Amino acid sequence: MSGSAGYDRHITIFSDQGRLYQVEYAFKAITAANITSVGVRGKNCAVVLSQKKVPDKLIDPSSVSHVFKISSSVGCVMTGSIADARASVDRARGEAAEFRYKYGYEMPCDVLAKRLANINQVYTQRAYMRPLGVATTLISLDDEVGPSLYKCDPAGYYVGYKATASGPKQQEALNHLEKKLKNKDHAPGDWEEIVELAITTLSTVLSVDFKKNELEIGIVGGPIAEDEDETSPEFRTLTEEEIDERLQAIAEKD
Repeated sequence: MSGSAGYDRHITIFSDQGRLYQVEYAFKAITAANITSVGVRGKNCAVVLSQKKVPDKLIDPSSVSHVFKISSSVGCVMTGSIADARASVDRARGEAAEFRYKYGYEMPCDVLAKRLANINQVYTQRAYMRPLGVATTLISLDDEVGPSLYKCDPAGYYVGYKATASGPKQQEALNHLEKKLKNKDHAPGDWEEIVELAITTLSTVLSVDFKKNELEIGIVGGPIAEDEDETSPEFRTLTEEEIDERLQAIAEKD
């Protein structure tokens, strides 16, 4: 290691290659949790899906989750450090509630993504702050633009997607989704098909057949819990039974 490279590891100083180690380490932390997640946008719904791993037989499975509701209209999947994820979700809920109070309508997904990205960016420029080791994938069903899917990363970058993925198998999942969505504006089909596409994407790249308790799925524009035929613009998570129905439908297709 040459003398000039010494400053490279310092928290907030750029190296002459333009590298910022603390931010790069935050990106590594996203894959370290070893959970891959997927987000897909359809014509009138959007879905986030994550693996669910309960590390210990004694843990109550209902307390292990990477899918969060931020406001009645916006939900997200957090990939990476679960401690950082919960801190970030608390902040997002506060921002969404403040926006609702101030302007009288729900905070749109893209505005929240921008706000979270701005907050993340500040964490990359101060020595006493650590970037959060999570990627945030947000979904909502917007009154004006329809289904939205946005992702924020620890560097403070945010952008909208037709479909996206995070975690250790991110690239493989993106390749799979790119093939499926080639020359399309959004994933085709109703909410059932969008959920099935998300499940098969994860299933294919991880080479596993999922059981209903090994996945968690958040949806906007999905079914109302009491009435399967009606859809709702609000964010909710699918129950294990609903996930099982989709898994059965995939098994029948094969």
